[in-house]
This record gives sequence, C-alpha cells and structure tokens, in this order.
Amino acid sequence: MLTISILSSLASCTSVSTENEAVQPLTIDDLAIQVSKDENREFSFTNKRSAYWYGRTHQDHFGEWFAGWNISTRRILSDYSLSMDDQPLLRAEADSTTVAPDGIVRQWSQAREQMVLIDNDDLILIAVEAPQAKNISISFDKRLIVKTKGNKEALYLIPEQTPELMIKAVPVKPADIQTADSTLTAPAQAGGFLLAYGTESHCDSLISMYRIQGDSLLEARRQRMNTLLCENVPMNSNLPELDKAIAWLTLTTDQLITCQQGKGIYAGLPWFNTYWGRDIFISLPGATLVTGQFGEAEEILRDFGRLQDRREDSPTMGRIPNLATPDGVWYNTTDGTPRYVMETEELLRYTGDKQFLQDVYPTIVMSIEQAIARSTDEKGYLLHADADTWMDVKHEVPASPRGDRANDIQWLWYRQLMAGVGLARLMNDTANAEKWEQKAQQLANNFERDYCDKADTLIYDHLNSDGTPDRQYRPNQLFCFELISDEEFKKAVTIKAWENLAYPWGVASLEQHDGQFHPYHHWDEKYHFDDAYHNGTVWLWLNGIFMQRMIEYGEVETAWQLFCNMNRQALKEGAIGSLSECADAHPHPGEQWAERSGTFLQAWSNAEQLRVWYQCFLGIQPNLLNGVVTVKPMLPKEISRLYQRIKLGKGYLIFNYKNGKFDIRMDGLDARLQLILPEEGSSNSNIIPFCKPDNSIILKYK
Repeated sequence: MLTISILSSLASCTSVSTENEAVQPLTIDDLAIQVSKDENREFSFTNKRSAYWYGRTHQDHFGEWFAGWNISTRRILSDYSLSMDDQPLLRAEADSTTVAPDGIVRQWSQAREQMVLIDNDDLILIAVEAPQAKNISISFDKRLIVKTKGNKEALYLIPEQTPELMIKAVPVKPADIQTADSTLTAPAQAGGFLLAYGTESHCDSLISMYRIQGDSLLEARRQRMNTLLCENVPMNSNLPELDKAIAWLTLTTDQLITCQQGKGIYAGLPWFNTYWGRDIFISLPGATLVTGQFGEAEEILRDFGRLQDRREDSPTMGRIPNLATPDGVWYNTTDGTPRYVMETEELLRYTGDKQFLQDVYPTIVMSIEQAIARSTDEKGYLLHADADTWMDVKHEVPASPRGDRANDIQWLWYRQLMAGVGLARLMNDTANAEKWEQKAQQLANNFERDYCDKADTLIYDHLNSDGTPDRQYRPNQLFCFELISDEEFKKAVTIKAWENLAYPWGVASLEQHDGQFHPYHHWDEKYHFDDAYHNGTVWLWLNGIFMQRMIEYGEVETAWQLFCNMNRQALKEGAIGSLSECADAHPHPGEQWAERSGTFLQAWSNAEQLRVWYQCFLGIQPNLLNGVVTVKPMLPKEISRLYQRIKLGKGYLIFNYKNGKFDIRMDGLDARLQLILPEEGSSNSNIIPFCKPDNSIILKYK
C-alpha cells in the first residue's frame, strides 16, 4: 500500500463539481421506478414520526396483516379503493404505476392517483385527477374499522385498535359530499381526498393546514430527501444502477429514522416498527454516520441513553434497552449496550464534537461499571444467558442457545471497554481509563488461546457454561478479529467462512451440513419457523462483516459480487428500494434463487450495505478527534469513474476516481488526509465461489 499524507485542501465546493466537469447527482425524480402488473411489488412510506403505509403496487385490498396505515404500532386502516363515476379504478388495470421515494403514482387512461404521506403528521394525501369525470369516490376496507358515520363534509372511521380516535376523510378542496357506509363521493374537481388521524379537533387542524399550505408540505418532503442525496452524499459513477441503488437504500433507510419514542430507528417494516437497541446501533453507521446525519445520530444516542436501566435492584442495571415500544421497555440482551458505547465513539470520530460526550458519559460509565460488577468472569469474559445475543429467538426454549460466552459478545465487550477508554481520556477520567484498559487487555490475552482452533481454521462460536467450546460453524466468528493477532489465521478463517456460509443471496446463520440446519425459513409442515430463524436462515445484515473481511484481505472482486446482488434486490426484487431481513438458505426445487423472508425492509440490512460502500470500498475512516481522515480505497474493476462528496464534521471529503487515478480532497475540514492507495496486484482478480447448496439436505427432510 502507498500512503500519502496531505494537509486539508480547502477547495471551493459550493456546487457539486470537479475541476473539469460538473457532476449531476440523482434526485428523487431520477429514482422513480415503473412497476409492471406482473411484478406487483411491495412498497412502504413513513411520515418520519410514527406512521407508515405498506401496500402492493397492483393489488386492491391487499390482505397482509400489516397492510395499510399503521401508527405507533397500532393498525389503523387496511386499504382503500378508488372509483370514477361509479367505475372502479382497479390497480391491476392501471396503464402505469410508478413508485418514487416520496410517493406512488398510478395512471389510468382517464384518471391519475398520487398517494403521499405528509412528514411529521398523521395525514395522507390521495390526489385524484379525473378531468372528464363528474364524481370521484373512495371506499375504505372495513377489516380494521368498527364504526363509520358521515355527513355532507366528511366521512368518519373509528379504528378497532384505537376507538378513542378517528380517521376523518374529506375532499382535498372543500365540497359537498355524499357518504354511504365506508364510501365517500365528491365532485371530481375536489382534487382527491385527505385522510387525517387523531381527535376530531386535531384532524380538523391537519386538514386546515393542508388546505392552506399543501403544496409547501409536499415540497418540504421532497426537499428533505433531495437534500440528503444532493448535499450530504451526492454521487455519480460510470454505473447508473450502482448510483440508483445507493440512493434508494439511503432514502429507504432514512425513512426508518423516526420520532415514535424519542428519536430512533425502526428495526424493520412491516412488523418491527419499534426501537430495538441492538438493531439501532448496528444500523447507526450506515443510517446516519456515512450519510452525514450527525444530528440525528446524537439525538438517537441521547434519547436511547435516557432509557438505560438505572434500577439498583435490577439484574440488568446499566443495560441499554433491547426493545422500546409505546407499551414498555425490555432489557433482555447483552449486545445492545456495548454497541451503544461503540457508536458514541464512532460518532465523535465523524464529528470531532467532544461537547456531545458530556451528555452521555454518565450512561457510558454506568454501562461498563455495572457489567464489570455483575457479569464478568475471572478471565474478563462477559457472561450472558442463552438467548441474550442477536441469535435470540425462543420457541419454548432458546432455539440457538449461545450461553454463556459467545464469541461476538466478547468482541463487543472488548470494543465497549476500549471505546470507553478513549472516551474516558477525553473526559480526563484517568482512573476509569486505566481500569477499563486493563480489563480489555485481560480479555484479549485469553481470547486467542481459548477460542481459536488453528488446526481446524475455526473460531469457536461460544464457550459453554462449563468452559467447553461449541464447534457449530456459524458466521459470528468474523466479528472477533481484533482479539486475534495471527493475520494468516484470520485470512484463512475469512475464506473458509465465505466458502461455507456465503450464498449469492446472503450469509447463512449456520453451515448447511450441521444437524440443526434448516434449509428454508418457513416449512410449516416440517418445523416451526423459529427453529430455522438462526439455524440456517440467511441474514442480510451479516453480508456487511463478510464483505468487509473479504475486502480487507484483498478479495475485492469477490465481495463486489455479493454487493451487486444486494443492489439488484433493492432495485428489481421485493419491496422497492429495500433489502429484506432474511432469505432461505436454499432455493426451492426448480428455482435458481432463494426466497426472501422476514421483514421486507430491514434497517440493518440496508445500513450494512451502505456502511460497506463508504467504509470499505471507498475506504473512508475519519478520526476527527485526532485530526486525521484516512482513505484507503478498494474499488472493484467494474468502476472506472466515480465522484462522491461525503459530509464529515463541518466540511466534506471529495472523492474523485477516473481512469485509475484518485483525486481526493477535503473542504472545510481542519484535518490531515492520509491516503493509502492500493498497490498493483494487491487485489485478487479471481473470484472465490459462493457456497453451493447441497440438494441432498432437502431429501433428509422429505
């Protein structure tokens, strides 16, 4: 590697441009995807507070359990349908259906529908243009409605799950209407319909607000998204599909950053519209840091820190919540708390803002001190229950027990301690810094000896409570490399793990020849789906650490294959612009590709794809606490031209690559740029094959 150190170059960056040519970043209009009837794809939008809509492009009265309008974990409205002069406007018969990040448009020969959620309010616009029609009507699916009533101004719907509140449906422009049961009919010139939710007075205020300033509300939503794409992370390359995938993933990840219970990140849609601590902090780098949304990251860390368990009589005192919902808070995981501390430090590396640390440092101290006092053994390992890792599902008993010393938990505990050391020194807390560093060193001194089988190229998944190692072949071993000094061993572990766990559609949770392996997430006549959840099922968030390790060991082209497969899913398959939670490990008979499963949009799946792009392929590793920005690009051969501007601290990093030459500069950053360029031949041009499904495993179940 060739290392070059450069002082900050203060170049004018008032517009997105290079020295020789202007670069036009994508806007949300450029991202619009036209969907065919046969594709009938899922889509979702949020209002960035506590509501989302989930539907399918070409399906009327979509029957999925979480379909429609969901607010603060309550199901409010299942679906609606439109008609024009009593003739139904069937979604399957639309001439075109286009989904953009801000809304969906369906076009018929004589009518056009646009559906948009309004940012930060429980208000939906269903605009209808039908210039040749006399009347337009909207009919509501009554599956979630217990009562309807109407008058000449509005139709009122009472949701089953929130009977104290209402949906008030009105025409966009005031007009006399007719109502019958769950149908509202208005003059075509009324422009469509507004759906407001809340008390009647609150609904009235939302409707009045839209009628006065509707255009500005719609433009504010568009501007928010375009600012993220065009100001924070504008991008242009020789690969249009790459640019489009990164932009879509950026925006669908951002829509999960909400204000439901303080600032947080939904774990996934449709059913994980709650705050899971582990998921939030795995997602935080890709959702906020690499996209320059540092204020959002600070709010998330500050708000979630307030939920720390501070009860002195609690066995989980010091932990950050595993789950926070409007109905309660739970602390039943070990890994969320270390990730909270790690991400606090990583945020400061991106911003250099030491002032923020003042707000959260007491939370960090308590988290470390209580873990030391309550949950460590004589070797410094962090102890935990069988289901207190990310492999947490229980079906009567833990389906993937990993107690009481999982390998990734030990890595997380080490990282928590070392992040704490750095933060303590920033706070001039020398005593804790020295104590925590000793604890971290004790753990590191023991780990390689206790967890590594170098003859078998294996890092044990966990140590059992009796100290014996568990030899199940799982993906968690790739997290632990900071605790191992043997580089050749780590590289061999990486390659072996790729060959045994990485399928073209993602990384499996268990090697396929293990007796506990389940080839499909759902195979109800053979087993309960929870038994498969972490025992074979592919998890897309694991792609991140697998691609990272492959890139670190020069296998850029191999990692790029998986990266491109995920981009294709976001653009061409499943929910538009999204990566799913899981997938089957094996395709079904006669199929070439495995089926997606779990949530259709999962925060950490999206976020890890974005993190790998910025931190691994572009190689951007800021440490503004020390005044250094390191860039170690590892680009695949397919990229011949790339421009990207990335927000760091109070300035930007400008990344230019063309015809094999890098031009990387900084604007507005008081820092030193350390550029580490790849040497000729440092990247392996040969592709290491993905794991191939063994079809004989299916026969075992049959």
